[in-house]
Amino acid sequence: MSQYNEGIRTFTANGALTKYMRVKVTSASSTTPPQVEAAGAGEQHIGYVLKDAATGTPVSIRMRNADGTFQAIAGEVLAVGASLYGAASGMVADTSSGSAIGVALEAATASGDIIECADFSVMSTTAALVSIADTGLFTLAATVEAATAELYQNAISVQSFIPIPLHAVRETTTFDVANIAANGGILASDTTPVLDAINAGTNGCQRVLWVASGVDQITFQTPLPPDLDVTADVVIHFRIVSGGTTDAVGFTVESFFNEGDSKVTDTSTTNQTATWAEKIATIAATDVSSGDQTLTVGLTPVTHNTDTMALSAIWIEYKSSLKTS
Repeated sequence: MSQYNEGIRTFTANGALTKYMRVKVTSASSTTPPQVEAAGAGEQHIGYVLKDAATGTPVSIRMRNADGTFQAIAGEVLAVGASLYGAASGMVADTSSGSAIGVALEAATASGDIIECADFSVMSTTAALVSIADTGLFTLAATVEAATAELYQNAISVQSFIPIPLHAVRETTTFDVANIAANGGILASDTTPVLDAINAGTNGCQRVLWVASGVDQITFQTPLPPDLDVTADVVIHFRIVSGGTTDAVGFTVESFFNEGDSKVTDTSTTNQTATWAEKIATIAATDVSSGDQTLTVGLTPVTHNTDTMALSAIWIEYKSSLKTS
């Protein structure tokens, strides 16, 4: 078995090879010396062509593990210091594909430019420099690090969601539900406030509607999910609209966690238009405690003496934590 101790070795060209092209050994090559061919996008290479060679002819390859820097063919515009990956047709690029193979020491102003590069002596294991195939098209991320960050972002998103159906809210007076004669505060088309369709004939979207100057409190209660991150704010979202442009409508928000909590009072953002808009009220993280498992919220409209106020949706967004089991 022969061994080559110098930085240059002779191979047989499998296809026309261009000077400075990255090459790989042809699979199952049976020639002596073995065949080499252009390395594709994301593929590792054994070295770089030193002189143009026609198919079937000997070709000198400067081996990748030789000392010094290398010259390569840029597959796109490149900046000095760019991390390089294997590109199609034996070229290099900074577009993530496979593992990073080196770094650009010269800039390339166009595809086809010859640039000096420093080749990495080992395959990159840095997550930011290793691409993912994503054959299922599940993500726009191009590298292992970006894809992992996306997964964690999804796992601990601040957009974790608790829906509050409008049909679950009750009219209350300082959180007390009315007696059975008053139907326990259940909202209907003849209660105060009203629960009905925006327009039964053309728009069945349900809403809670307060008349001008109506400030009756409504209340809801919800269990809290076990992945609630108690170090982050809990944000209540509303879709609300004013009957005109005189009054800025919104809520005074009073909340309790668990059964013996002290009341926390916050104020929502407001809407002073006749166009439906999403508004929020933030319960600060300092008011959320470890072990909180239920949340009770009272919503009292702020003063709106001229215009009506309507509510079409309520939901809670919270930051989730990583599950431990």
